[in-house]
Amino acid sequence: MSDTFTLAACVEMLWRDKPMEWRVRRLTEMGFQVGLWNWPEHDLAMLEKSGATFSIMNGYLRGRLADDEGAAELLKTAKETAAVGKRLGVARLNLHGTGLGEGGLPVTPCETVTGAMWLKARETLNRITDLAEAEGVTFTLENLNLPVDHPGVPFGRAEDTLALVSSVNRPGLRLNLDLYHAQIGEGNLIELCRACLPWIGEVQVADVPGRMEPGSGEINYRGIARALKDMGYRGPVGMEAFASGDPEAALLTFREAFTV
Repeated sequence: MSDTFTLAACVEMLWRDKPMEWRVRRLTEMGFQVGLWNWPEHDLAMLEKSGATFSIMNGYLRGRLADDEGAAELLKTAKETAAVGKRLGVARLNLHGTGLGEGGLPVTPCETVTGAMWLKARETLNRITDLAEAEGVTFTLENLNLPVDHPGVPFGRAEDTLALVSSVNRPGLRLNLDLYHAQIGEGNLIELCRACLPWIGEVQVADVPGRMEPGSGEINYRGIARALKDMGYRGPVGMEAFASGDPEAALLTFREAFTV
């Protein structure tokens, strides 16, 4: 395992022909923490007994940041999810600008984000952070990409999530900095990491194009790993990626890239 970073992988995206219990066990045997998506899709009793360490999980079921109705639904389902997260010992509960539906498309797409929506989103995130402090959990806000995977998601760019999280600036809300999404939407990844560093809760990785393991595409993840180490980052790095071939080989390639 990396001496510098805590490594995790999204169990939903690997060994997709295997039962979830098998996948969680194998990731744990290989020394990785486990990332999850939506908890209602899983056998919570099995996950609780698995012995796995869970790095991150979707922190809500429905809702949006930037309007009253969406914020109320977000807070309601985030509170429900916080209870599940504490039961499983999940380190971080993940949020997006709006709920995602089939294929990662936004349930409520938005082409133009107004100033009023920015103010409402910041207010909603402060209320989420109140919940985090009351429940003893940590929420993260993830950047997404608009051109390929998530068109119409508000506050999707890393510059947007950084602006929101840094303006709230409370320990219960951190960034889930997804470098796959950032490469598609923004690039300049090392400087982006440097700008985000004080607020990063987790770094997530996959290569471009294809959203597969580091080393399968155009991103120099070895260089990024060295830069993260040099700038003092010692937190979790999660592979949220499909495998280009054998999942175990993909995980070993990921580990090698981030062993610095």
